[in-house]
Parts: sequence; C-alpha cells; structure tokens
Amino acid sequence: MFDVIQSDLDELNEGLIGAVSSPVELVNEVGTHLVTAGGKRIRPALCLLAARGGSSFSLEKVLPLAEALELIHTASLVHDDVIDEADTRRGEPTANAKWDNQIAILSGDYIFARAFALIAEGGYGDYVSKRLAELVGNLSVGEIIQDHTVYQAVRDLDNYYERIQKKTADFLEICCELGGIVGGLPEEDTRKLAEYGHCIGMAFQITDDVLDIMQTSEQIGKPVGNDIRQGIVTLPVIYALNVSSDAEELASIVTDPEMSNEMVQRALTIVRETDGVEMAKSKADEYLERARQAIPVNLPAEIREAFVQVADFIGDRDF
Repeated sequence: MFDVIQSDLDELNEGLIGAVSSPVELVNEVGTHLVTAGGKRIRPALCLLAARGGSSFSLEKVLPLAEALELIHTASLVHDDVIDEADTRRGEPTANAKWDNQIAILSGDYIFARAFALIAEGGYGDYVSKRLAELVGNLSVGEIIQDHTVYQAVRDLDNYYERIQKKTADFLEICCELGGIVGGLPEEDTRKLAEYGHCIGMAFQITDDVLDIMQTSEQIGKPVGNDIRQGIVTLPVIYALNVSSDAEELASIVTDPEMSNEMVQRALTIVRETDGVEMAKSKADEYLERARQAIPVNLPAEIREAFVQVADFIGDRDF
C-alpha cells in the first residue's frame, strides 16, 4: 500500500526514535516503547503521499511534520489508554499497564511537546501551527463528548458522527491537507485531498467500531467488546438500541458501569443479531466511495494509486 513511500517511512521510523529521546533514562525508555510498539503509520503516510504529489516536494522539509503528526497520534493514544484503563494496545502492554497512570500521562504530555518542537523547528508558518493546535483541541473535545455520554444508552446518530469526526476524521483530513501544502500541491487539489482524508477518517472509525463488535481480541490487539465495556456506544450499538426487540435489555447493559463479562457478551450477541454491523459497513463504504471520488486526477499515477489502496485497505481490514 505504501511501497511508493517505503523509504520515507523507514526514515520516519528512525526519526521518531530520535524525536522522543531523552537523557532521562525512564523518559527515553517509555518514549521508545511507545513509538516502536507497532502501528500502521497511516497518518504520517498520508502526509508524505500528499507532499510527494506536489511540485516542490522535499523529504527533508516534510519529514518533521510527518513525525509530529505520528507523535500527536501516539500521545493521544497514551492518554486514551489511561482514560479507558486499557492494558494492551496493538498487542503490546500500554504505558499505564507497563508503568503507571502518572508516568503514562506525563509521557503523553512529553510526546505532545516533542511534536510541537518539531513543528517549530520545521518553520512551517502560522497556518500549520494553527491547524495542529485545532487538531489537538478537537481530539480533546471528541474525548469530552465521548466521556460525557459514557454509560448512557445514546440513540442519537448526530452525537456519534460529531464524536468520530473530532476523534479521527479531522486528524486524517489535516494530514492530507498539510502534506499537500508543504509539498506544493495546487490549492484545489489540496482541498480535494482534505475531503479525501475526512471521508477515510469517518470510514476508518466506523470500521474500527465494527471490528470491536465482530472480531476477537487476538485479531484486533485489544479486548473485544471493549467499547461496550467502557460504556461507549458506537454505530452498530446505536442501531441495535433503535431497532432490536431486545433494545431495553441492551440499554440496561450499556448503562451499567459494573457490567460483567457475561453482560458484555450478551450485549455483543444482541447487536450481532441485528443488521447493525451491515448498516455500519454500508455507511463506511459510502464514505470510502466519496474518498475515491475526491482523489485529484492530476496526481502522479503511483501516488493516486496509493491513495486508492489506502481506501481499499480501510474497507477490507480485519484488524
């Protein structure tokens, strides 16, 4: 999928280790653990692809931006794991599980700081800094919206779509937009790639929510049904709450902070017995088709094909 930028990604991975390095041994250990714990690198890859489509691409110029985007993502996940009391991420122990909540939170703060240091050093100008500040703000707002509705049988789709836009879609949109700007893409093509990023972001999160319902813990690298266990209602669950004959039983489960594993499994069964998963997959496919249509026709063929493959991957992924 990212063959055309594989050498760029190799440099990015090396740069990430350097970006979180610290003379303080524990900080260095935590940072290295976090940036080497796997991940698909979709956010920096989108930035690099967009930049490579432009007329003034320079890897030296765009790489600090791509690294900063991945660090912002990493830091946000560290904080998410503390909030969710998660033990694993990408099949590896989370920072809060491996150390403790205090070290995890402060490590996330450190990584945020390192990300914005890269942006300052890169000299990208006020607009890039402003957009990244908006991004971190929106990530926080998305979490606040989610936290405000935990253990509630929310049936409102608008609330769900706003939450996933701020938590995921805004991020991928900005990756594409800023990569296009730094790479020298025409304004109209940058706008189209931003639309592409928004659409695959919405589809990515919907697909993630489907996987949490349908896959096993081994496949997705975290406990299955974790959203339900955390009191978070996602698109398939909202659908079931609206149409299932067992909707009231489901509502009683998702609103119970003390739910047992048996209750989680029962909730999963209720959701799986509806068309909620199929409905969610259909919605994700709609977004992916919009994304494919938004890809600028003037991009180099190999870059355009890579963007198509990213959309295909999101539609087909099972982890």
